[in-house]
Amino acid sequence: MLKTPLLIRDYPEDERPRERLIKGGSEVLSNQELLAIVLRTGTKQESVLELSHRIIQHFEGLRLLKDASIEELTSLNGVGPAKAVQLMAAIELGRRVSRLQQEERYTVRSPEDGANYVMEDMRFLSQEHFVCLYLNTKNQVLHRKTVFVGSLNASIVHPREVFREAFRRSAASLICFHNHPSGDPTPSREDIEVTKRLAECGKMIGIDVLDHIIIGDQKFISLKEKGYV
Repeated sequence: MLKTPLLIRDYPEDERPRERLIKGGSEVLSNQELLAIVLRTGTKQESVLELSHRIIQHFEGLRLLKDASIEELTSLNGVGPAKAVQLMAAIELGRRVSRLQQEERYTVRSPEDGANYVMEDMRFLSQEHFVCLYLNTKNQVLHRKTVFVGSLNASIVHPREVFREAFRRSAASLICFHNHPSGDPTPSREDIEVTKRLAECGKMIGIDVLDHIIIGDQKFISLKEKGYV
């Protein structure tokens, strides 16, 4: 005999995600409950809370879920194209709101400020990304650009590509970042060579390379603090 799934209305009112959000705010809800609100309905076999729990379990939390494709989502029983699209739209909206908050005249006063600006975007990347922040004379962020993706190599990270955007944006200075997918931000010989080369070029053309920050998993290393800039 098939189990009849509980509907949201079958739960006590103080256990329903929507009512809990209205009374206590979104921050009191678990990931499972937030996901249930986005999905709205479950399946014939399970409630929306059970479906949400299974999705989070499948992706081992939000870390992998945030990068899931339509194909990966719809491969799960109970997740059709409509639910997959709802999920991806909600994740992208959250990503854009986060980016918007960061880009409102964000000022970089320290290596920690710079690391905080990119940490959540870069610490989960499976490949190395070389990113530049272009700043005005007040050290406010004008623009962010991913210069290249791949293993860091002095012959690949050409100063021309790094400083071209600085000229386009009339930037006074820039900060370089790249991530180590291993999570360990310890600089390699190539990291140091690239840093010195870019800093020298910046001095010649009048655009300061303020720092090169290596991003690990919730930790970073500033090559300026290490004396390489």
